[in-house]
Amino acid sequence: MPKLVFIHGPGAGACSDAFVKQLDYFPDALAPDLPGHLEGTRCFSVERYTDWVRGWIWAHGAKSDLVLCGYTLGASISLQYGLDYPDEVAGLILMTVAMRPKVREKNTYQMRLDAAENKKSYQEWINFQVRAMHAVPKALRTKLLQRHKQVGPVSQYHDLKAIDCFDVRDRIASLRPKLLLIRGLNDHGNPPNYETEIHEQVPGSQYIELKNAGHFPTTEAPLTVNPIIEKFMATL
Repeated sequence: MPKLVFIHGPGAGACSDAFVKQLDYFPDALAPDLPGHLEGTRCFSVERYTDWVRGWIWAHGAKSDLVLCGYTLGASISLQYGLDYPDEVAGLILMTVAMRPKVREKNTYQMRLDAAENKKSYQEWINFQVRAMHAVPKALRTKLLQRHKQVGPVSQYHDLKAIDCFDVRDRIASLRPKLLLIRGLNDHGNPPNYETEIHEQVPGSQYIELKNAGHFPTTEAPLTVNPIIEKFMATL
């Protein structure tokens, strides 16, 4: 029986609370809080996060037949895991992910650093998180915003840096685990369609677009995404 593991990113609360609706739907699933998010010491690369996640999963008794599901940094970690340890991974469900460094707005990094230094910039950072979570149901959005305040802008800065150093273009065609890519069309940032770049390079991969989701499909549209995950797992 495949073991489902959800891995978060720097947005939507920057912790496993982003997956509350998935953990209700899939009660046997796992969802770590990455180090440096709520507690612990952050990692500075996708590769190091992958090593940490692998150790965490093994410590929870899951060593094979894994299905890794994540958005942004969590998706990058999942993809790295699938490439490095294909014998342990049955499937990948990836959202808001690229196989190469992402193109960002000019002030992306500095905004997070400034938020750690003064109240005005901090409020601008908070307002950005609210806009990013525009498609998240209000009650959950409020809870995740509190998590952002706990984790803080500097953690998000380092996470974005880690994502933007991630580049597996030279390996992507060798990916062995079964792959499902989900793109939310209602993304506040309207990023390039990085997911189709991966889809075109991985034979047999699946690609789905969702009109009712944006940057964090699992968090924004669980009633749509959870059955998609369930259907995918049934094929493994």
